[in-house]
Amino acid sequence: MVYHTATLKRSIAASLGSALFRLGSGALVMFTFVYTFWSAFTTPPTPTLAASHRRHDSPGRNFYDDPSLSYSLGSSPPMKGWDEKRREWLRQHPSFAPSRIVMVTGSQPGPCKNPIGDHLLLKLFKNKVDYCRRHGIDIFYNNALLHPQMFSFWAKAAAVRAAMLAHPEAEWIWWVDSDAAFTDMDFLPPLPRYHRHNMVVHGWAHLLREKHTWTGINAGVFLLRNSQWGLDFLEVWASMGPQSPDYAKWGQTLRSFFEDKMFPESDDQSGLIYLYLKEKWGEKIYVEDEYYLEGYWLDIVPIIENVTVRYTEIERNVVALRRRHAEKVSDGYARVWEEQLKGKAGLRRPFVTHFTGCQPCNGDHNRMYSRESCSDAMTKALTFADNQVLRNYGFVHLDLKDPSTANPLPFDYPA
Repeated sequence: MVYHTATLKRSIAASLGSALFRLGSGALVMFTFVYTFWSAFTTPPTPTLAASHRRHDSPGRNFYDDPSLSYSLGSSPPMKGWDEKRREWLRQHPSFAPSRIVMVTGSQPGPCKNPIGDHLLLKLFKNKVDYCRRHGIDIFYNNALLHPQMFSFWAKAAAVRAAMLAHPEAEWIWWVDSDAAFTDMDFLPPLPRYHRHNMVVHGWAHLLREKHTWTGINAGVFLLRNSQWGLDFLEVWASMGPQSPDYAKWGQTLRSFFEDKMFPESDDQSGLIYLYLKEKWGEKIYVEDEYYLEGYWLDIVPIIENVTVRYTEIERNVVALRRRHAEKVSDGYARVWEEQLKGKAGLRRPFVTHFTGCQPCNGDHNRMYSRESCSDAMTKALTFADNQVLRNYGFVHLDLKDPSTANPLPFDYPA
């Protein structure tokens, strides 16, 4: 349909008059919101990589040309001088900003024993892909044993080490377990907070020191700086694993150190906490407890509906947050949300929800839960997260228990 100029002007004037009438005495408040909204977009965007930069490598020699280079844990000779080698590679490739994150996740090589396990893992992976796409983060999904003896939870160490060498442009490698889901699609870890540290995990430092509990840190989600420290730490950490001749000895050591550890095998989480408390490594490990870098699903899933109601109320009062926009500019709107959530920690969406003990692939869940309670909770959390994604595509799941149905969102929702 084609509008004449006069008709279009009258339409705009009528719309503006209607908007001003609705705002009424709140004009000053509206100005503040608009100012905050536009200020959120004044920060220079993070540099992106042009396609041509990905196609062309530097002709200069670097560590990749060393025939002794090995991507494997426990390789001989061990990698040394990694910080200098990374700097040289970045000097040869100046278009790559050294502040990037690469996410690493994965699952077992074979099909799941749980009849719906592969379906759940696919949905959990989609969730991670959605988060990474929104924030320009590269993701590597691994389902191969990169060290044949490092199975189960120990397999992550080999994948993380390989990713560090494959991505010298990445400042941080971000491991996320396959059974963890992002439930706040806007939030990014505050990396400047960790400038003095080389590893970030979720936990409670005071509990670790006071009680030596093996659950004071969760090793299912962590950030590891791509550095010589990081490579050295992985070697020491992995030396407690099943490929080590000291595996049984470490099992005894960890069992005696942690009074609440009920099983005899050496595991990655107990090993990490032991190194944090007993060795030099602890001074460079940041234990984060101000937000859910990983949060226990039984604490989070029951409050999801209340969180949705609180966010909806904020949107009703902030015009800027109701504006339709392209997914590529979502970071600017995330900064508007940050302004609205300042000082309101209890209002914030939980960042990462970890379905610890559910074992969606093999189905051998903790006896504290039923298979149905785990799968129902995953469906609810993943649909909650998907609503944040679909918002940019004009749709919403009205029922968090029904992820298959999406309804169109009306204009200016939820005014």
